[in-house]
Amino acid sequence: MTIFVQPATSDTPVYLKLAAVTMIWGGTFVAGRFLADALSPLFAASLRFLLASAALLLFLLLARVPLSRPNLRQWLQLALLGFFGIFFYNLCFFYGLHYINASRASLIVALNPAVIGLASWWLFKERLSRAKVFGIAICIAGASVVIVSRNPQSLVGNVDAWIGDLLIFGCVLGWGIYSLFSKELNQSLGPVQTVTYSILLGTVMLWVTSAVRGELSVSALISLGPQQWLSLLYLGVLGSALAYIGYYDGIRQIGATRSGVFIALNPLTAVILGALLLGESLTPAMCLGGVLILSGIFLCNKPLARVGKKGI
Repeated sequence: MTIFVQPATSDTPVYLKLAAVTMIWGGTFVAGRFLADALSPLFAASLRFLLASAALLLFLLLARVPLSRPNLRQWLQLALLGFFGIFFYNLCFFYGLHYINASRASLIVALNPAVIGLASWWLFKERLSRAKVFGIAICIAGASVVIVSRNPQSLVGNVDAWIGDLLIFGCVLGWGIYSLFSKELNQSLGPVQTVTYSILLGTVMLWVTSAVRGELSVSALISLGPQQWLSLLYLGVLGSALAYIGYYDGIRQIGATRSGVFIALNPLTAVILGALLLGESLTPAMCLGGVLILSGIFLCNKPLARVGKKGI
């Protein structure tokens, strides 16, 4: 009997792409906070994904990539992704930031890897090794250390903070569904088409709801300052169109659990950007949290040699 080890192809480019994606997402909480007091949550989300839709359609036009024609089953799946990943997620996101600060919100969102990992195991029987479970736990612990050490008051809220906590946890649930139920579409339509259609459908849902509720406001739009317009562009083009494609491509290549764990980089990115751009200090606790996050990501994505048998 001959034992051979099948060499695994390098996933380093995927890891780098996912790291870049989650670093971009690290700034969305700050950008969302800039808009929270200027626009209604529903209108802000509608504008964000109108910009994302325009960016995606422009990309397809410039790349001369025609939109595919989904069948009925695919349309239903895309509508599910559009509802939970775009419509529901963003309602929870923008309304939640009205009740709690960005640091507290990012602390709750740090639960994403655990929710995605457990749901993958429960719904799709994805094997969760001890290393993955331990890695997810370390990522959550590291993200918590980074967030709390950056803003010790992040766990302190007003009397209505529990509403914000529930809403942001709704983001976690919505994102889990958006991550887990995209696999089939990613394989059949591809990440770009899947993201484009789901965002287009989610955008329509947001604008229809905004119109029905009377939250479309031209005067609010005109009164936006340069900083708020930059926040919208950041959220729409970078934080939605480009980042969503990169994330879905990561799921297609290495799976939802291993991709989702990179979300723990969000708070670490915010801390690093604060140090580089705003002169904020890096404390030993923040550095420790960063080391924990990176260690957890490594454990979740640690390559395992696949052993096979050849000959008797």
